[in-house]
Amino acid sequence: MTEHSLEFLDWPDIGRILFHPRLEYPGGSLMSGAVSLRIPVAGDLAVGGKIYMAGLEAPVILYFHGNGEIASDYDSIAPYYTSRGLTLFVVDYRGYGSSDGSPTATSLLKDAVALYNQAGYLLTQRGFSYPGLFVMGRSLGSAAAIEVAYRAGADIAGLIIESGFAYTLDLLHRLSDTRLPPADEAHDGFGNLDKISRVTIPCLFIHGQRDDIIPMTDGLALRDACGAGRKQMVIIPGAGHNNLLASGLMTYFDAIRRFVFAITPLEGPEPFP
Repeated sequence: MTEHSLEFLDWPDIGRILFHPRLEYPGGSLMSGAVSLRIPVAGDLAVGGKIYMAGLEAPVILYFHGNGEIASDYDSIAPYYTSRGLTLFVVDYRGYGSSDGSPTATSLLKDAVALYNQAGYLLTQRGFSYPGLFVMGRSLGSAAAIEVAYRAGADIAGLIIESGFAYTLDLLHRLSDTRLPPADEAHDGFGNLDKISRVTIPCLFIHGQRDDIIPMTDGLALRDACGAGRKQMVIIPGAGHNNLLASGLMTYFDAIRRFVFAITPLEGPEPFP
């Protein structure tokens, strides 16, 4: 596997393109059935997260969100998971929500692995006895999720990638209106294609047909490179990058539900009509 350096992506100017952190609104209410927590990741630094519980024995999805989101944004989305028998565990990045510090490419990947390594303890400590832990990443979060799947291997029940990117430098060029320093995808990117080629657990890829931020071709490239024998691609017709749920809500969540419950032994509730 090609050795990837994060030195280029850790440059402050590049970080300002990749990350758009914002803090959680003070005094925000915690929705019923949700658990808010702060998780140590390095030294005295901790990041925030939320567990939206479907039941103590429900499968769990550890979720890495997009670069302009925070965990609390999922207060309105989590019921679509929990109503399908899926517990959603959304984690923030440094500088996001209630988290400490500032985000970098290095901390994104290292913290993702640290969060995964603690997830089992945090869940069992709260009484969860889930049949499987799935990892999911949306947009920028796809890099974190792929990193975890690459490192953890078969300890994860399955990987779900939504609007994931295959080519880091192409994404940076689309996100930036200024000229970027010279860089090489094989050395200076996140290495998503290389890593996912070594992922053999079941994988689900979801992408908007008309995504102009991370084109559908990136999602297809990840699917094609994926080393799993069991992999599936779901394309949401007419959807862009930020309107997948508006364009195909039932297709989106029912695909996730079917994927998870085809792997775990428990049956979830019937999907909404």
